[in-house]
Amino acid sequence: MMDTANFSRRSFLQGGLGALTLAVTAKGLITTVWAAETAPRKYGADSMPGGTVDDPLVFISIAADGTVTIVAHRAEMGTGVRTSLPMVVADEMEARWDRVKVEQAPADEARYGNQNVDGSRSVRHFLMPMRRAGAAARQMLEAAAAARWAVPVAEVKAVQHEVVHQPSGRRLAYGELAAEAAKQPVPKGEALKLKERAEFRYIGKDQVRLVDLEAIGKGQATYGMDVRLPGMVYAVVARPPVVGGKLRRLDSSKALALPGVLKVVEIPPMQGAPAFQPLGGVAIVARNTWAARQGRDALEIEWDDGPNAGYDSTAYRQTLEAAARKPGKTIRKQGDTAQTWGKAPEAERLASEYYVPHLAHASMEPPVATVQIKAGKAEVWTSVQNPAAARDAVAARLKLEPANVTVNVLLLGGGFGRKSKPDFVDEAAIVARAMPEGTPVKLVWTREDDIHHDYLHTVSVERLEAVIDKSGQVQSWLHRSAAPTIASLFSEGAKGQQMFESAMSAINMPYQIPNVQVETAEVEAHARIGWFRSVANIPHAFAAQCFIDELAHKAGKDSRDFALDLIGPARRIDPGSLADTWNYSESPERYPYDTGRLRGVIEAACKGAQWGRKLPKGHGLGLAFCYSFVSYTATVIEVAVDEKGELQIIAVDMAMDCGPQINPERIRAQMEGGAIMGLSLALTSEISFEKGRVKQSNFHDYEVLRHNASPRVIRTHLVNDDHALPPGGVGEPPVPPVAPALCNAIFAATGKRIRKLPVRRIA
Repeated sequence: MMDTANFSRRSFLQGGLGALTLAVTAKGLITTVWAAETAPRKYGADSMPGGTVDDPLVFISIAADGTVTIVAHRAEMGTGVRTSLPMVVADEMEARWDRVKVEQAPADEARYGNQNVDGSRSVRHFLMPMRRAGAAARQMLEAAAAARWAVPVAEVKAVQHEVVHQPSGRRLAYGELAAEAAKQPVPKGEALKLKERAEFRYIGKDQVRLVDLEAIGKGQATYGMDVRLPGMVYAVVARPPVVGGKLRRLDSSKALALPGVLKVVEIPPMQGAPAFQPLGGVAIVARNTWAARQGRDALEIEWDDGPNAGYDSTAYRQTLEAAARKPGKTIRKQGDTAQTWGKAPEAERLASEYYVPHLAHASMEPPVATVQIKAGKAEVWTSVQNPAAARDAVAARLKLEPANVTVNVLLLGGGFGRKSKPDFVDEAAIVARAMPEGTPVKLVWTREDDIHHDYLHTVSVERLEAVIDKSGQVQSWLHRSAAPTIASLFSEGAKGQQMFESAMSAINMPYQIPNVQVETAEVEAHARIGWFRSVANIPHAFAAQCFIDELAHKAGKDSRDFALDLIGPARRIDPGSLADTWNYSESPERYPYDTGRLRGVIEAACKGAQWGRKLPKGHGLGLAFCYSFVSYTATVIEVAVDEKGELQIIAVDMAMDCGPQINPERIRAQMEGGAIMGLSLALTSEISFEKGRVKQSNFHDYEVLRHNASPRVIRTHLVNDDHALPPGGVGEPPVPPVAPALCNAIFAATGKRIRKLPVRRIA
């Protein structure tokens, strides 16, 4: 069993862990996301704040006893990144995994590179930097041994925590060489020798357990909710029930009279675009969370609900439908869809609309942050996906230099994109500033707070129109999205989906169709719209994949065969003028859209499900597929529907092609989790509004999939473990195909089309 060490950065830098510290520094903070037109376009890690450079932003330390400490600079929220990236380092440096400790890095993008755990980027962007760091450490140890023995470095080789002189068999342990290795130059460029795939010990294998597994299983792991500090006080917040609302009148006398209540702190109202700022409201500070909640209940508050007071999700759906039925802003056009549609006979036309409601992240651990301000500095303990954003928010709020703010990154009890928005950390800083200096303040969100005040996944109506001729060939394809945009977080009044959202399974469709048009409707946001696991791929793939199944039925063809014909032969698609938005900020040359790989996952999922077999009465198979976060996924779901319309999920077959499979066990786990989350979104989850207020409050009315509704079997099929390819994302791609595969399976079983989520019942 591995140990996980949580050391302070100060003790680490003071050298308490050993003699060798391999420190590779940044060449500078990269902040340009979109390069100027005259400059080369930056893709991938170099396009992100913090970025990465050829020198890895990581520390490796070897103690005198040989213990290797590896820094994990990305937050752990269940993806296994705190295991996978250190595992890569250990493999390259020939470290024995049972002698490795993992240290969680604090927020410091200038030192470690980008730390925002969003977009399925951790392995995609940091596989090679981690490999280079490990390989550099290995070669420095080999060079130190060669120097001590006065032999050519070509005669020595690092093997499992020792360096061996191959002619004589002499050996030196890593701990014995640490001090001398620290004096060796860090090899770079052609001097740096990475392992060949055949030499890997851990990469691509199932040998390594999660570093936190035992602690989590025993209840010993530290999440944000677990922080306890001497003198700690607790806070909860009464927030405006409507986004954009503010406090009109407050009487806190009854609250302050309650036992344990210490203080009432007003939080300034949100100004302009929401971004990551708090919504505003009133914080109750108390000696424990229960007293704080009782105090909040005793507040007498009158709210000014502001401009979104009339937001009603039922009425807004009608607004979206109306917008989706008229021309929008064209973002992709080839051929002439309008002319093709106008000339086609009614029998060759098909039009359908699909609806996906707002969705809440509902991670098992609601947001929580602890802040202590002392001697002109602030220290934060929190579960956050974007530590740099949290540090910047606290620094700005307290008017401190970022260097004077320490953010300790703890385990996350789920995130899904919610916890990269550190409004809750900012709230804790506001309350801590109002308390006596040195008082640690733990600000806790309840489940109701989390559901009521989330950054929601966008609501959407997707309209698709196609012309399919008598031979079953699709001649035109129109996809029009009506959905509020994530851009409304950062730009007040922003309307309609932006190109980066449309590039998620809308404009980057791979089908061989002569006439294509993709449009967006410029509709307003009335809630905080945030990114959510797989983002706009969810509504776009739901609509497009259900529509393909409808087209196959209209053509009288098997849906798998129809889809493969629509995709066409294996080829690499040239995105042309859409290159900058086509591939999740990745280079289209490095990550071309390869339809052969897409076909591969479709065939693998169908093979796993035994597509084409005779099914019992009331059973059906449904297929859906998606290209997202530069990975390829396909899902086949088998359902059974009885005479009463009761639905049972029999089996889910999921295929994934993410290129090189660095940690196969974690890939399978993410796919299984994606299946459950995708089914949850499809069957039960919905956020609705009335008078600007979220109607749901907890898991009794914002439902997630229960155990008894889960599939009996989930089979995962990993395809194309090609280490010549760059790695794709894993955490988000499993989700989008699930809902359409389910609805297509229901149609196959019953003949009933479902175009609105959640399904809830089959009428």
